Amino acid sequence: FAIHPPHTPTRLYEVSNPLTDYLNQNIKNAEFSVEASKSYADFNDKLRNQSIAFALPNPYQTLLAIDKGYQVIAKMGDDENFKGIFLVRKDSNIKDPTDLKGKVVSYPAPSALAATMLPQDFLQKNGVNITTEIQNEYVGSQESSIMNVFVGASAAAATWPPPWKALSDERPELKQQLKVIWQTQSLPNNSIVVRSDVPPQLIREVQNLLSNLHNTKGGQKILEAMYLSKFELADNETYQPVQKFIEHFDKAVRPLNP
Repeated sequence: FAIHPPHTPTRLYEVSNPLTDYLNQNIKNAEFSVEASKSYADFNDKLRNQSIAFALPNPYQTLLAIDKGYQVIAKMGDDENFKGIFLVRKDSNIKDPTDLKGKVVSYPAPSALAATMLPQDFLQKNGVNITTEIQNEYVGSQESSIMNVFVGASAAAATWPPPWKALSDERPELKQQLKVIWQTQSLPNNSIVVRSDVPPQLIREVQNLLSNLHNTKGGQKILEAMYLSKFELADNETYQPVQKFIEHFDKAVRPLNP
């Protein structure tokens, strides 16, 4: 079960292992384990090569997965949280997006939808040419993006609500010195996809366990660690709004690699 890399590998295992443990406890004819990836590009290659049976990609990567024959079977709920946010230091002079001209903005990765593409689209719509007027730094993870603005290496950090909530809960000094200054539109949240050779009965078992996770005490604890209220059923059509956004982004903001 490959999880797209929104966190450092250590935190990824902390958050995701309880979920695969739950699947293993309740499914007898399969064994699940978390597979981390060293980068977004590494995770994308796994989808392209169909080297993993189950995956939790972001919505942009979901389109790649669908194109490579994967099927969407569920998704994370709380779509209202699938949006970009900008963090700045409380002692900074940044007030308007155009104040970022000539400055550094940190992001986790070029293909991070909520934490990179939505923020870059926001800046473009608010008077900042993201290819010529700011310096974009892709720093590898959500935590790294946040820490870059905290230590002053960037004027603003782009991320999305769950990692900001998780990291600032662990490190209260972040809340004391940083603030959310802008937020973007939202899109459908991360998906669960499955490879075409996985048996239909196993797919149904996983769908049932995930979509009912919030109805059990153990499941609620797993979801709480993920800063998520529930999983819900979904299919390929659920991600049509993402396809439209990507087409817009590719033309109006910056070209995306095939």
